Amino acid sequence: MDPLVLLSSASRIQRASHPVVTVGNFDGVHLGHQVLLRRLVARAAELGRPALVYTFDPPPQAILGRGPHQRILAIEDKVALLGEIGVHQVCLERFSHALAARPPAWFVREVLGRRLRPAAMVVGHDFRFGAGREGDHHTLAVLAPDLPVEVVPALEAEGRVVSSSRVRSSVRAGRLRDAAQLLGRPYFLRGTVVHGQKRGRQIGFPTANLLLDAELVPAPGVYAVRAQVDGGPRLPGVANLGARPTVDGETFTTEVHLLEPAAGIAPDGLYGSELRVHFVGRIRAEIRFPDVAALAARIRDDVNKAKALLGSEPQSW
Repeated sequence: MDPLVLLSSASRIQRASHPVVTVGNFDGVHLGHQVLLRRLVARAAELGRPALVYTFDPPPQAILGRGPHQRILAIEDKVALLGEIGVHQVCLERFSHALAARPPAWFVREVLGRRLRPAAMVVGHDFRFGAGREGDHHTLAVLAPDLPVEVVPALEAEGRVVSSSRVRSSVRAGRLRDAAQLLGRPYFLRGTVVHGQKRGRQIGFPTANLLLDAELVPAPGVYAVRAQVDGGPRLPGVANLGARPTVDGETFTTEVHLLEPAAGIAPDGLYGSELRVHFVGRIRAEIRFPDVAALAARIRDDVNKAKALLGSEPQSW
Protein backbone atom coordinates (compact mmCIF):
# COMPACT_ATOMS: atom_id res chain seq x y z
CA MET A 1 0.00 0.00 0.00
CA ASP A 2 1.26 3.46 -0.86
CA PRO A 3 0.36 5.89 1.93
CA LEU A 4 -1.18 9.25 1.17
CA VAL A 5 1.53 11.92 1.46
CA LEU A 6 0.20 15.10 3.01
CA LEU A 7 1.82 18.51 2.88
CA SER A 8 2.33 20.47 6.08
CA SER A 9 -0.30 23.11 5.34
CA ALA A 10 -3.31 22.98 7.63
CA SER A 11 -5.75 22.83 4.69
CA ARG A 12 -4.28 19.55 3.49
CA ILE A 13 -3.63 17.89 6.82
CA GLN A 14 -7.13 18.55 8.16
CA ARG A 15 -8.46 16.04 5.64
CA ALA A 16 -7.19 13.38 8.02
CA SER A 17 -9.87 12.09 10.39
CA HIS A 18 -8.27 12.39 13.82
CA PRO A 19 -5.42 9.96 13.09
CA VAL A 20 -3.18 8.11 15.47
CA VAL A 21 0.12 9.95 15.10
CA THR A 22 3.80 9.31 15.59
CA VAL A 23 6.58 11.85 15.08
CA GLY A 24 10.15 11.24 13.98
CA ASN A 25 12.73 11.15 11.22
CA PHE A 26 12.60 7.35 10.77
CA ASP A 27 15.69 7.32 8.55
CA GLY A 28 16.30 3.73 7.49
CA VAL A 29 13.00 2.41 8.88
CA HIS A 30 15.17 -0.04 10.83
CA LEU A 31 13.94 -2.75 13.20
CA GLY A 32 13.59 -0.33 16.11
CA HIS A 33 11.44 1.95 13.98
CA GLN A 34 9.42 -1.03 12.79
CA VAL A 35 8.47 -2.03 16.34
CA LEU A 36 7.13 1.48 16.98
CA LEU A 37 5.40 1.73 13.60
CA ARG A 38 3.66 -1.60 13.96
CA ARG A 39 2.38 -0.51 17.35
CA LEU A 40 1.16 2.72 15.71
CA VAL A 41 -0.72 0.74 13.06
CA ALA A 42 -2.19 -1.60 15.68
CA ARG A 43 -3.32 1.29 17.87
CA ALA A 44 -4.91 2.99 14.88
CA ALA A 45 -6.79 -0.22 14.07
CA GLU A 46 -8.02 -0.44 17.67
CA LEU A 47 -9.46 3.07 17.42
CA GLY A 48 -10.67 2.78 13.83
CA ARG A 49 -8.45 5.68 12.78
CA PRO A 50 -5.75 6.14 10.13
CA ALA A 51 -2.12 5.74 11.16
CA LEU A 52 -0.13 8.89 10.35
CA VAL A 53 3.61 9.50 10.43
CA TYR A 54 4.74 13.11 10.83
CA THR A 55 8.29 13.31 9.48
CA PHE A 56 10.74 15.79 8.02
CA ASP A 57 12.61 16.69 4.85
CA PRO A 58 15.43 17.53 4.90
CA PRO A 59 16.31 15.54 8.04
CA PRO A 60 16.81 17.76 11.12
CA GLN A 61 20.42 16.64 11.51
CA ALA A 62 21.19 17.89 8.00
CA ILE A 63 20.09 21.37 9.07
CA LEU A 64 21.27 21.42 12.68
CA GLY A 65 24.21 19.00 12.63
CA ARG A 66 27.84 20.02 12.66
CA GLY A 67 28.86 17.84 9.72
CA PRO A 68 27.40 16.33 6.55
CA HIS A 69 24.41 14.05 7.04
CA GLN A 70 24.04 10.96 4.87
CA ARG A 71 20.52 9.64 4.57
CA ILE A 72 20.03 5.90 4.69
CA LEU A 73 16.93 6.21 2.51
CA ALA A 74 15.69 8.64 -0.08
CA ILE A 75 12.37 10.15 0.99
CA GLU A 76 10.39 8.20 -1.61
CA ASP A 77 11.90 4.92 -0.39
CA LYS A 78 11.11 5.82 3.22
CA VAL A 79 7.50 6.56 2.35
CA ALA A 80 7.21 3.28 0.42
CA LEU A 81 8.53 1.27 3.38
CA LEU A 82 6.15 3.04 5.74
CA GLY A 83 3.32 1.98 3.46
CA GLU A 84 4.50 -1.64 3.49
CA ILE A 85 4.23 -1.63 7.29
CA GLY A 86 0.65 -0.35 7.08
CA VAL A 87 0.94 3.41 7.60
CA HIS A 88 -1.96 5.19 5.90
CA GLN A 89 -0.72 8.77 5.77
CA VAL A 90 2.64 10.56 5.86
CA CYS A 91 2.87 14.24 6.72
CA LEU A 92 6.10 15.60 5.27
CA GLU A 93 7.22 18.79 7.04
CA ARG A 94 9.87 21.01 5.49
CA PHE A 95 12.45 21.31 8.26
CA SER A 96 14.20 24.63 8.77
CA HIS A 97 16.02 26.68 11.41
CA ALA A 98 12.78 28.62 11.92
CA LEU A 99 10.86 25.42 12.67
CA ALA A 100 13.64 24.20 14.98
CA ALA A 101 13.35 27.43 16.99
CA ARG A 102 9.65 26.91 17.78
CA PRO A 103 9.02 26.08 21.47
CA PRO A 104 7.25 22.87 22.53
CA ALA A 105 4.04 24.77 23.32
CA TRP A 106 3.86 26.01 19.72
CA PHE A 107 4.27 22.48 18.39
CA VAL A 108 1.45 21.18 20.59
CA ARG A 109 -0.84 24.10 19.76
CA GLU A 110 -0.17 24.49 16.03
CA VAL A 111 1.01 21.12 14.71
CA LEU A 112 -0.98 18.81 16.95
CA GLY A 113 -3.92 21.02 17.87
CA ARG A 114 -4.62 22.76 14.55
CA ARG A 115 -3.07 20.59 11.86
CA LEU A 116 -2.92 16.92 12.82
CA ARG A 117 -5.64 16.78 15.52
CA PRO A 118 -4.64 13.28 16.69
CA ALA A 119 -6.97 10.91 18.48
CA ALA A 120 -3.90 9.40 20.16
CA MET A 121 -0.13 9.27 19.78
CA VAL A 122 2.45 6.50 19.81
CA VAL A 123 6.03 7.72 20.31
CA GLY A 124 9.47 6.26 20.81
CA HIS A 125 11.53 6.22 23.98
CA ASP A 126 13.71 9.07 22.64
CA PHE A 127 10.84 11.25 21.37
CA ARG A 128 11.74 14.95 21.59
CA PHE A 129 10.22 18.07 20.07
CA GLY A 130 10.51 21.82 20.12
CA ALA A 131 13.47 24.18 20.42
CA GLY A 132 16.50 22.54 21.98
CA ARG A 133 14.60 19.22 22.02
CA GLU A 134 13.04 20.43 25.27
CA GLY A 135 9.71 18.64 24.83
CA ASP A 136 9.09 14.94 25.49
CA HIS A 137 6.16 12.73 26.39
CA HIS A 138 6.07 14.26 29.89
CA THR A 139 5.66 17.69 28.25
CA LEU A 140 2.75 16.34 26.20
CA ALA A 141 1.07 15.13 29.38
CA VAL A 142 1.20 18.70 30.73
CA LEU A 143 0.34 20.63 27.55
CA ALA A 144 -2.23 18.15 26.17
CA PRO A 145 -3.55 16.24 29.18
CA ASP A 146 -6.51 14.76 27.28
CA LEU A 147 -4.34 13.29 24.51
CA PRO A 148 -3.56 9.58 25.03
CA VAL A 149 0.18 8.98 24.49
CA GLU A 150 1.83 5.56 24.40
CA VAL A 151 5.63 5.29 24.71
CA VAL A 152 7.31 2.35 22.95
CA PRO A 153 10.58 1.20 24.58
CA ALA A 154 13.85 0.91 22.68
CA LEU A 155 14.75 -2.23 20.78
CA GLU A 156 18.22 -3.58 21.52
CA ALA A 157 20.51 -5.84 19.51
CA GLU A 158 23.67 -7.24 21.08
CA GLY A 159 23.18 -5.08 24.15
CA ARG A 160 22.88 -1.79 22.26
CA VAL A 161 19.92 0.23 21.06
CA VAL A 162 19.14 -0.27 17.37
CA SER A 163 19.67 3.14 15.79
CA SER A 164 20.15 4.87 12.45
CA SER A 165 23.67 5.87 13.48
CA ARG A 166 24.57 2.19 13.98
CA VAL A 167 23.25 1.42 10.51
CA ARG A 168 25.29 4.24 8.95
CA SER A 169 28.44 3.14 10.76
CA SER A 170 28.03 -0.44 9.55
CA VAL A 171 27.43 0.60 5.93
CA ARG A 172 30.38 3.01 5.85
CA ALA A 173 32.65 0.27 7.22
CA GLY A 174 31.44 -2.28 4.68
CA ARG A 175 29.77 -4.42 7.35
CA LEU A 176 26.67 -4.97 5.25
CA ARG A 177 25.54 -8.12 7.02
CA ASP A 178 25.55 -6.18 10.30
CA ALA A 179 23.56 -3.41 8.63
CA ALA A 180 21.02 -5.96 7.34
CA GLN A 181 20.55 -7.36 10.85
CA LEU A 182 19.70 -3.86 12.10
CA LEU A 183 17.46 -2.97 9.16
CA GLY A 184 15.68 -6.30 8.87
CA ARG A 185 16.61 -6.29 5.18
CA PRO A 186 19.74 -5.66 3.12
CA TYR A 187 20.91 -2.12 2.67
CA PHE A 188 20.22 -0.95 -0.87
CA LEU A 189 21.16 1.89 -3.14
CA ARG A 190 19.97 2.71 -6.60
CA GLY A 191 21.25 4.39 -9.68
CA THR A 192 20.90 4.75 -13.41
CA VAL A 193 22.90 2.51 -15.75
CA VAL A 194 25.26 4.69 -17.79
CA HIS A 195 27.97 4.06 -20.35
CA GLY A 196 31.40 3.26 -18.94
CA GLN A 197 34.76 2.27 -20.39
CA LYS A 198 33.58 -1.34 -20.95
CA ARG A 199 36.75 -2.74 -19.38
CA GLY A 200 34.79 -5.51 -17.65
CA ARG A 201 33.46 -6.74 -20.97
CA GLN A 202 37.01 -6.93 -22.31
CA ILE A 203 37.99 -9.45 -19.61
CA GLY A 204 34.77 -11.49 -19.75
CA PHE A 205 32.84 -9.83 -16.93
CA PRO A 206 30.52 -7.14 -18.36
CA THR A 207 29.25 -4.70 -15.77
CA ALA A 208 26.47 -2.17 -15.44
CA ASN A 209 28.01 1.15 -14.45
CA LEU A 210 25.80 3.19 -12.14
CA LEU A 211 25.25 6.88 -11.70
CA LEU A 212 24.22 6.72 -8.07
CA ASP A 213 21.22 8.31 -6.44
CA ALA A 214 22.44 7.77 -2.88
CA GLU A 215 24.09 9.69 -0.05
CA LEU A 216 25.32 6.73 1.99
CA VAL A 217 27.68 4.46 0.05
CA PRO A 218 29.43 1.32 1.39
CA ALA A 219 33.19 1.22 1.81
CA PRO A 220 35.19 0.44 -1.35
CA GLY A 221 35.33 -3.25 -2.08
CA VAL A 222 33.62 -6.20 -3.74
CA TYR A 223 30.17 -7.30 -2.56
CA ALA A 224 27.66 -10.07 -3.14
CA VAL A 225 24.42 -8.38 -4.17
CA ARG A 226 20.95 -8.90 -5.53
CA ALA A 227 20.00 -6.35 -8.17
CA GLN A 228 16.64 -5.29 -9.59
CA VAL A 229 16.36 -3.82 -13.06
CA ASP A 230 13.50 -1.29 -13.21
CA GLY A 231 11.74 -2.94 -10.29
CA GLY A 232 12.00 -6.46 -11.68
CA PRO A 233 12.99 -9.64 -9.83
CA ARG A 234 16.15 -9.65 -7.73
CA LEU A 235 19.04 -11.13 -9.69
CA PRO A 236 22.28 -12.41 -8.14
CA GLY A 237 25.33 -10.30 -8.83
CA VAL A 238 28.71 -8.99 -7.78
CA ALA A 239 29.26 -5.28 -7.19
CA ASN A 240 32.55 -3.45 -7.19
CA LEU A 241 32.75 -0.07 -5.48
CA GLY A 242 35.95 1.92 -5.74
CA ALA A 243 38.50 3.54 -7.99
CA ARG A 244 39.51 0.37 -9.91
CA PRO A 245 43.21 0.69 -9.04
CA THR A 246 44.33 -2.00 -11.48
CA VAL A 247 42.93 -0.24 -14.57
CA ASP A 248 42.84 3.47 -13.78
CA GLY A 249 42.66 4.23 -10.05
CA GLU A 250 41.25 7.71 -10.42
CA THR A 251 37.46 7.78 -10.48
CA PHE A 252 35.17 6.21 -7.89
CA THR A 253 32.70 3.97 -9.68
CA THR A 254 29.94 1.52 -8.83
CA GLU A 255 29.75 -1.47 -11.18
CA VAL A 256 27.47 -4.50 -11.02
CA HIS A 257 28.10 -7.79 -12.82
CA LEU A 258 24.83 -9.73 -13.05
CA LEU A 259 25.21 -13.48 -12.65
CA GLU A 260 21.88 -14.02 -14.44
CA PRO A 261 20.56 -11.96 -17.37
CA ALA A 262 17.61 -9.67 -16.85
CA ALA A 263 14.64 -11.31 -18.54
CA GLY A 264 13.83 -9.79 -21.89
CA ILE A 265 16.67 -7.26 -21.75
CA ALA A 266 19.85 -7.57 -23.79
CA PRO A 267 23.07 -6.55 -21.98
CA ASP A 268 23.28 -3.40 -24.09
CA GLY A 269 19.64 -2.67 -23.31
CA LEU A 270 20.32 -1.82 -19.67
CA TYR A 271 21.46 1.73 -20.40
CA GLY A 272 19.07 4.20 -18.85
CA SER A 273 17.49 1.57 -16.61
CA GLU A 274 17.25 2.00 -12.85
CA LEU A 275 19.22 -0.60 -10.93
CA ARG A 276 18.45 -1.14 -7.25
CA VAL A 277 21.34 -2.95 -5.61
CA HIS A 278 20.72 -4.89 -2.38
CA PHE A 279 23.99 -5.61 -0.54
CA VAL A 280 24.12 -9.05 1.04
CA GLY A 281 27.75 -9.21 2.18
CA ARG A 282 31.30 -8.05 1.55
CA ILE A 283 33.68 -10.39 -0.24
CA ARG A 284 36.91 -8.41 -0.04
CA ALA A 285 38.48 -4.99 0.05
CA GLU A 286 39.61 -3.14 -3.04
CA ILE A 287 42.98 -4.46 -4.28
CA ARG A 288 45.51 -3.39 -6.91
CA PHE A 289 46.56 -6.39 -9.03
CA PRO A 290 49.82 -6.66 -10.98
CA ASP A 291 48.01 -7.05 -14.30
CA VAL A 292 44.61 -7.56 -15.89
CA ALA A 293 45.05 -11.35 -16.03
CA ALA A 294 45.46 -11.47 -12.25
CA LEU A 295 42.40 -9.24 -11.89
CA ALA A 296 40.31 -11.55 -14.09
CA ALA A 297 41.37 -14.59 -12.06
CA ARG A 298 40.37 -12.87 -8.84
CA ILE A 299 37.02 -11.82 -10.28
CA ARG A 300 36.29 -15.46 -11.10
CA ASP A 301 37.00 -16.26 -7.45
CA ASP A 302 34.78 -13.33 -6.37
CA VAL A 303 31.92 -14.71 -8.47
CA ASN A 304 32.20 -18.14 -6.83
CA LYS A 305 32.26 -16.58 -3.36
CA ALA A 306 29.26 -14.41 -4.22
CA LYS A 307 27.27 -17.45 -5.36
CA ALA A 308 28.07 -19.25 -2.09
CA LEU A 309 27.19 -16.22 0.01
CA LEU A 310 23.94 -15.53 -1.82
CA GLY A 311 22.97 -19.18 -1.57
CA SER A 312 23.33 -19.07 2.24
CA GLU A 313 21.15 -15.98 2.76
CA PRO A 314 17.32 -15.86 2.86
CA GLN A 315 15.77 -15.47 -0.58
CA SER A 316 13.45 -12.86 0.91
CA TRP A 317 16.57 -10.72 1.18
